[in-house]
Amino acid sequence: MDSLQKLTYLLYSSSRLLIQQIQLQLQEFGLTYTQYLTLSVLWEEDGQYVNQIGQKLELDSGTLTPLLKKLEAQNYLRRVRSEEDERKVKVELTYPGKSLQNKVESVLTQFASELELMPESQLPKLNSSLSDLLSQLKSLD
Repeated sequence: MDSLQKLTYLLYSSSRLLIQQIQLQLQEFGLTYTQYLTLSVLWEEDGQYVNQIGQKLELDSGTLTPLLKKLEAQNYLRRVRSEEDERKVKVELTYPGKSLQNKVESVLTQFASELELMPESQLPKLNSSLSDLLSQLKSLD
């Protein structure tokens, strides 16, 4: 197996299994992995437009809209149409959506510590390498 094949296999297998394990942790909150990622984007910066969230998550509006509707039905966020431009929809966290952050992060922090992924000091380097890879792949389009 050459280097690229090994990298693609390791990335695919690791990410698939990691996402499955995170999904198990999120079940108690009634969240899917993609819903969690969406909320994470809003926890970083509340009050973003749908297209901004889509860009950050690499999701189109056809995928994102049903996901946002479901989170709205769970009372974690609300969607507000712009008065200036009806096509723009701003997404804001509700109080339950904001308060969910600490609960979810606590469970995932516990999971990460049990996983013992790698020494904490090495995570920034791994994150940086993966971010660089993502940037290079995006530039190929």
